[in-house]
Amino acid sequence: MIPLRDDIPSHSVPFVTITLIGLNVLAFLYQTSIGMNGDPRASEAFVFEFGAIPCRVTGNCPVPGEFPPPVVTISTSMFLHGGLFHIAGNMLYLWIFGDNVEDTLGHARFLVFYLLAGTAAALAQMVVHPTSRIPMIGASGAVSGVLGAYLLLFPYASVLILLIFGFFVRIVRWPAMIVLGLWIVVQFVNGLVTFSVSGSGGATGGTAWFAHIGGFLAGMVLLFLIRPRRGGRL
Repeated sequence: MIPLRDDIPSHSVPFVTITLIGLNVLAFLYQTSIGMNGDPRASEAFVFEFGAIPCRVTGNCPVPGEFPPPVVTISTSMFLHGGLFHIAGNMLYLWIFGDNVEDTLGHARFLVFYLLAGTAAALAQMVVHPTSRIPMIGASGAVSGVLGAYLLLFPYASVLILLIFGFFVRIVRWPAMIVLGLWIVVQFVNGLVTFSVSGSGGATGGTAWFAHIGGFLAGMVLLFLIRPRRGGRL
């Protein structure tokens, strides 16, 4: 299920959304370039240095004198990605749904909202798996927060999506409540499955499902704490 666009027009230029996408792309290009210097381990070392490793943040595996400080990596990890499809998917969702949330909150408040949602997402994953040594990277948690806010703000918005099931391909329009409702259900199901199978809180070296769930719920809560500038949205 790939979203293509929604039908909610923006009343202002989404400067923050565009800037965040640009920063993520630049960081990904730099991250990719590191692996082209002849040492395939350099890119991995970069991820371990700037990715958010739960056990370091929680103090379960501290490394004296490490840089940057573990708490800072919660922010730096939001701009790193594991591959082209990883960043493409995150930036697509941010582009389609982020502009409207930014339009509602205002530029400065949207930036604060985005960073807080990403932080809450990382902490949610760390709560369920505090001793993990696997670095968490990606904007997925922050983008999940955007999706949670969008669902509350525009539940009846029409979203054009590309459905792909094997050889079945079709473009359809669904209400945002169905598109994002299905999305969060998938996150819950996958999170519970990985937790029950591995007992690792969904951190098995792949997707940090509980970061998605935490970010989504945090986005809903933050929307009420960072009040929209125009009435009638909630």
